[in-house]
Parts: sequence; C-alpha cells; structure tokens
Amino acid sequence: MTETNGTKRNGAEMDAEHWLQAYEQMVRIRSFEEAANELYTSARMPGIAHLYIGEEAIAVGMCEALRQDDYITSTHRGHGHCLAKGAALDRMFAELLGKEAGYCRGKGGSMHIADQETGNLGANGIVGGSAGIATGAGMSIKLRGTDQVAVCFFGDGALGQGLLYESMNMAQLWKLPVIYVCENNQYGEYTHNSKTAAGSMIGRATGFGVHAQGIDGQDIRTVYSTARLLVDRARKGGGPAFLVCDTYRFRGHHVGDIDRPYRTREEEEEWAKRDPLKILEDWLTKTQQADASVFERIQQDVQTAVDEAVNFALEAPFPDESEVERHVYA
Repeated sequence: MTETNGTKRNGAEMDAEHWLQAYEQMVRIRSFEEAANELYTSARMPGIAHLYIGEEAIAVGMCEALRQDDYITSTHRGHGHCLAKGAALDRMFAELLGKEAGYCRGKGGSMHIADQETGNLGANGIVGGSAGIATGAGMSIKLRGTDQVAVCFFGDGALGQGLLYESMNMAQLWKLPVIYVCENNQYGEYTHNSKTAAGSMIGRATGFGVHAQGIDGQDIRTVYSTARLLVDRARKGGGPAFLVCDTYRFRGHHVGDIDRPYRTREEEEEWAKRDPLKILEDWLTKTQQADASVFERIQQDVQTAVDEAVNFALEAPFPDESEVERHVYA
C-alpha cells in the first residue's frame, strides 16, 4: 500500500474516489446509528438496538474486499454489516420500526435483518449464533465449486461459545472459504474481556491450524488491505482464516446503556481519539486527496438521505395481521 494511491480494491487500485466512497459508507453507518438512537429515545422505535458507532472501519473495510455474491453473517450489533454489504437505508429503518417495507417485513427487527440479494445471510441475536450459518455457506460454496467467500462477523463475547470452535474445526478440516472476523470491542456486555477470555484470542484459532492474525480495527486502510489478502487466499482454496480486529464501541452495550459505569470516561476519551472516520479523513487530507469541503458535502448528503429514509419508514404501513404466521418456520 502506498501513501499516494492507497491500496487495491478487488484487484484494482484503491484511489481517492474509492477511499471517499468508503468514507461515505462509514458516515452512512454512523448517521444511521445516530438516527436509530434518536428513534429509540423519542419512543418511536419498538425494542432496543445495539449501536455500531466506533466500529465502522471493520464492516466497510471487509465488505469493500467482497463481491456482491459473497456472503456475510452478522450479529446483534449488525446494522453496520448490513449497510456495508449493500442494504438500503429506507428498508433498514422500516425493519427497525416493524414495517412491512422492511427487509424481513418487519418481523426481524434490529437484530435479525437479512438480505439474500446482497449476500447477507442474516444478523443473529444469539452471540456467536451465525458461526454455523457462515460455515454452512462455506460448505455450500465448496460443494458447488464456486469461488465465493463467506465472512462471519462476531464480537469478542462469542469466544465463549462452543459453536464457534466447532465451526472453525470443520472449516479447517474441509478447507472451507470462511473468514471469521472477531470485532474485539473490549467488552462482552458490561464486562471487560480480560475477565472472561483467558489466554490468546488468536491462539484459539491457531490451535486448529487456522491462519490467524490481529490488526487495528480502527484504521480502514489496514482492515481493507488485510481483508483483500484473506479473501484472495480463501478464493484460491487456502481455507479459513481468523481475524481479530481491535476496536471500541463508542456508545453503550445497547441504546439504553447510557451511564456505562463499568468503564471510565478516560478510557472512552482515549478511544475517541481513534475514531475511524477521523483517521481516514486525516489521511486523505494529509495526502492532499481531499479537503474539508469534500467531507462536509458527504456528511450533508448522507444526512439528507438518512432523514428521507427515516420519514419513509415512519410513514410506511405495518404488515397486515394475516402476516403473523407467514415466513415463520420455528
């Protein structure tokens, strides 16, 4: 990767235009989450949501290295993954509000959004619950003989779930094209992972012989360049990989977790200096690939799009009562 031309994007140079597109994607996620929080605090959104603010570089950096026909599985903190893989703002908000226009016709809500057309096999309210789904997708890819890749996003809390290790074991035995992406935001709900996860996070994968590494999840250039190599490796039959991305959720565990007594304000302030949007903005400015007016325009355009999407969702109808038993399998 060079300081002037960036890095590769699906085999092509990641130039300033593409980096600005990636920046816009991160802004879309940030603005979406801020709007979701406002819908909750104003009592217009049923249920709760787990905000992705602060972790945007991971979803966008990984998904920029994927094709539309590649698969992802997501988590209860999954809005960012869905949007980075190509979900539309209006249908996302409609799903959060339980409206018929939502991706799951209002039945999935915040934690169970799926979109087959963009390869999003679904978010999951069960911690680590999508590991089996992503690994199954990897098995399907191998049986069909395609060169697709499946990416499984999960938080560090999933390191306590046996399903993850059973899935990685199978993926390594059968050399499946699955990339397991651990978004290490330091906390499982309200407990720091130093109190819940003994030993090395990376060692959990290397014990199975799975290729594993850790990176700075706040720098999208690092995430993207690493993702491209791992995706290329998986496409060529290199088998699964395990990637630990160090990151931090700037907000609470969920929208109702406001005071956050389990972590200090000093810690939060230190991580705020590593804002992924600011890191990319500073680099693009320093290398003279964009100036302040470009970022302001992007932010204004995104905010307009988010406002329109919220209004669409608020005005959209709820599903008919006859829908209650449709698309329900368990």
